[in-house]
Amino acid sequence: MLTVDYRRLELSAGDRVLDLGCGAGRHACESLRRGAHVVAYDLDPAEVTCTQALLAAMVAMGETASGSGSSVNGDALHLPFADGAFDRVIASEVLEHIPADTTALGELARVLRRGGTIAVTVPRWGPELANWALSDAYHNVAGGHIRIYRASTLAARVRDAGLEVLGRGYAHGLHSPYWLLRCAVGVGDDRHPLVRAYHQVLVWDIVGTPVVSRLTRAADAVLTPVVGKSMVLYGRKPGGRRAAPGGARVTRMAASTAGRRREVEAAEVGAAEAGAVGAGAVAVGAVAVGAVGAGAVAAGGRSRG
Repeated sequence: MLTVDYRRLELSAGDRVLDLGCGAGRHACESLRRGAHVVAYDLDPAEVTCTQALLAAMVAMGETASGSGSSVNGDALHLPFADGAFDRVIASEVLEHIPADTTALGELARVLRRGGTIAVTVPRWGPELANWALSDAYHNVAGGHIRIYRASTLAARVRDAGLEVLGRGYAHGLHSPYWLLRCAVGVGDDRHPLVRAYHQVLVWDIVGTPVVSRLTRAADAVLTPVVGKSMVLYGRKPGGRRAAPGGARVTRMAASTAGRRREVEAAEVGAAEAGAVGAGAVAVGAVAVGAVGAGAVAAGGRSRG
C-alpha cells in the first residue's frame, strides 16, 4: 500500500532517493524495486533494522535490476547528508509528529538537488479532525500527532523551505472509515467485532483474490477524493539539472556517520538472515513487501499517520 504516486514523483531507475521516516519500508522497498539507490531513514532503530533486512533480501533475490538500498538511524532535524545529495525525497506521514516541522522541511530541501522532486504526505485535515474529536487517545500518545494540517498551511511551509508546489493528491479512502470506527469504539480495542471485520476488508484489499481486490479498490477510488486519509503534496526544488549518478556516494556518506547514525549493514546481512526476514514478505515481490507494511499500517499505532 503506497501513499506516494511515483509517476508524479518522477522517479526513474538510478535516482538517489531519501525515504525520511521510512517506518516498515514500504516506499523504500518500492523505490528499490524501481531501480533507485535508496537511503531509508528513521528515528526508530528497530524500523531501520527491519527495513535494512528487507532491502538486503530484495537485492539478494534479484527484485531490483540496478538499485541499491541502505538504512540510517537519525532524526529529521540533522540529516547527515551533503547539500543536493538526492534526486527524490519522500517524507510520508512524518511531519505531523515533529514539533519543529519547518526545520525538518528545511533539511529536506537542503539535501534535495536543484530540479529534484519531493513528496510530503500528512493526514488529511477533515478525517484527522474527526479522529481528534472522537478520541483523545488517538493522538495523545508519546510520539503521536501534534498538529493537523490544512492543505494551504502545508503548501505555505513547503514554499517557505524554498520549494515549488507542483500539486497535491489524496490516498487511502478505505482507511478513513476504519480509523473513525476505531476512534469511536476505543483506539486500543482492536478486538471489537466491527474493527476486526473492517480490518479484514483492508487485508483483502492488499492480499485478497483479484475479484475481491477489484471490489475494494473500486470502493477506495470512490472514497479517496472525498475522505482519503492522506494528503500528498508534490514539490520541486527550483533550477538545476540532474546531478551525476551518485548512489554509491550516498551509501558511503550514510555509512560514514557511524557513532551518530546507524551504519549501513547491507553488506553484512547474510543470506540466511535475508532469507529468514524476507521469505514471507519479499518472495512474492517488492509490491508485496509494501503490502505487508500496509498490514501494519492498518493495524499499528504508526498507521495513524
